[in-house]
Amino acid sequence: MTPHHAPGAPLHIAGTGTALPGDPVDNARLGKTFGIDEEWIDLFVGTRTRHFGWDLATGEIRHSLTDLCAEAAARAADAAGARLQDLDFLVLATTTPDRLLPTTANEVADRLGLDHLPTYQIQAGCSGAVQALDLARALLAAGHRSGLVIGGDTTARFLDPSRTPTDLPTQELVNYVLFGDGAGAAVVSTEPLGEALAVRTLLHRFSGRGRTPGQIIDWDGPVRRDTGRQMLSEDYKAVEEGVPVLAGEIYWELLDSVGWTPADVDFLLPPQLSARMTARITESLGASTAHEVSCVVDTGNTGNALPLLQLDRLLARLPDTGRALALVVESSKWIRAGLVLERTHAAEPRP
Repeated sequence: MTPHHAPGAPLHIAGTGTALPGDPVDNARLGKTFGIDEEWIDLFVGTRTRHFGWDLATGEIRHSLTDLCAEAAARAADAAGARLQDLDFLVLATTTPDRLLPTTANEVADRLGLDHLPTYQIQAGCSGAVQALDLARALLAAGHRSGLVIGGDTTARFLDPSRTPTDLPTQELVNYVLFGDGAGAAVVSTEPLGEALAVRTLLHRFSGRGRTPGQIIDWDGPVRRDTGRQMLSEDYKAVEEGVPVLAGEIYWELLDSVGWTPADVDFLLPPQLSARMTARITESLGASTAHEVSCVVDTGNTGNALPLLQLDRLLARLPDTGRALALVVESSKWIRAGLVLERTHAAEPRP
């Protein structure tokens, strides 16, 4: 089985936008709030700052997922030079919707003033943005011209500022230092608009048969109806061992799908679990000729937003004929995902 190739179903990323709530929270403030050693955060995670849509002192929610997704989507439309009302569909991926119903996708559509268009919400981990792009491509192939892809997550229901490290098992504590809140969005189209990115290959494949989950997030959040179920659990050892291996498989599979060598890649968008993990992955790939495009050191792990945050940074840096690979690993039940990307406003793709 090979990754999906773009020729039968053109997919272009015409513009991107991001939204991060409030001021950045550094490790000193995070450590003080949760009673976690600041040096341990630096050494274990390597992330410098992250953003939260809720106030660390009071727990008050100041930015919902709907707020962040709508803001990112409006910025993406502006960057693409597109009117929101002219877009044909909306696809939103998240682990942490604001409610079960109405869906966050529909709340965002309403906030943006959209109506009479198909909307979809994908429940997913870090690979959700690629899954949303995969669905968007199917919609474009079915006759739609352009649409919105959005990914975002918030932590308000899962991180409790009143808890202390002595209250938490290690599998739950690690999530307090890994994650942040944010959203990213992209306008996608069948034709290149402006300085667009063409998706030459899209990989999205479940790879978790028989494997123990690397992460579990219980649906009930802090309301534990079954005291035997843990609200939040991260098997960091399994993630640490499994993600670099899967990232390497994705890297070579994407290269093989388009006949490129590592020297043909100008930019690499590696998985963004944590800054330390990202450094390990890029070193293990040996992709020394490619410029790294990462954001996790500044944003923390924002889940479904991460690939779109990276694409937003890539668009600002990619030259006229640049090429890029994006690698995404979803460790809750192990999904391999990725993108082969190339600038398309030049007259012809590079040979």
